[in-house]
Amino acid sequence: MSATAGAASAIPLLPIPPAQHALALTGIHAAYGKIEVVHGIDLVATPGRVLALFGPNGAGKSTILKVAGGGLRPTRGSVHWAGQPVRSFSPHRAVARGVCWIPEGRGVFPNLTVRENLLMWTYREGVSRAIVEEASFSRFPVLGERRNQLAGTLSGGEQQMLALARALAGSPVALLVDELSMGLAPKIVSELFEVIGELARGGMAIVLVEQFVHAALEVATDAALIIQGIVVEEGDPAAVAEAARRSYLAAGGPAV
Repeated sequence: MSATAGAASAIPLLPIPPAQHALALTGIHAAYGKIEVVHGIDLVATPGRVLALFGPNGAGKSTILKVAGGGLRPTRGSVHWAGQPVRSFSPHRAVARGVCWIPEGRGVFPNLTVRENLLMWTYREGVSRAIVEEASFSRFPVLGERRNQLAGTLSGGEQQMLALARALAGSPVALLVDELSMGLAPKIVSELFEVIGELARGGMAIVLVEQFVHAALEVATDAALIIQGIVVEEGDPAAVAEAARRSYLAAGGPAV
């Protein structure tokens, strides 16, 4: 096991019934202003499994995660977090219900230290500073070495580790990750996906938006291909990946 991938179960996961979806989207339509970009999506994220969303740029993948993570209210359809219907959308309400969204670009606070970024979580009632630091630095030892370094001075891979560590500090039942591999060296990507796989094996539900299909295939147990805001294929990751490859080639997109 790599140094970054240790202690994946250091923070206990929130308990949910085995048969219950950690996250469910039903008939979701979403728009920016008058422009609808998602047209009737149905998706579920199940504890212990990794759902990968493939598709070309502009397909609506990130918008789906934004809705799922409470960052955008759908114009139609329903969202359930841990089996309960969502009526008030915001990322902090999603986190309180066990759904944590890491948007594209990592979203760390660049002018805070690594430790200060992690301690942002400890202002929630019942979250221990000592447990958050111990679990984060056990899982990602390099962050422990840089605990007093400004987050904005970390490498891209280290910033992504920090974003993951900070999200996991809340012990989510569902983790939504947008473009984990963007701009990172293959070795770092492999290590991060190893962590994702361990989290799923520990019972967490994972939803990945990933442009580079081959990277997500290391951990995906389920997959869906999104094109122009519609699910055009879903099921076995290898089969969906092949459909994605054909669609990317037809559109002149990136290698997969």
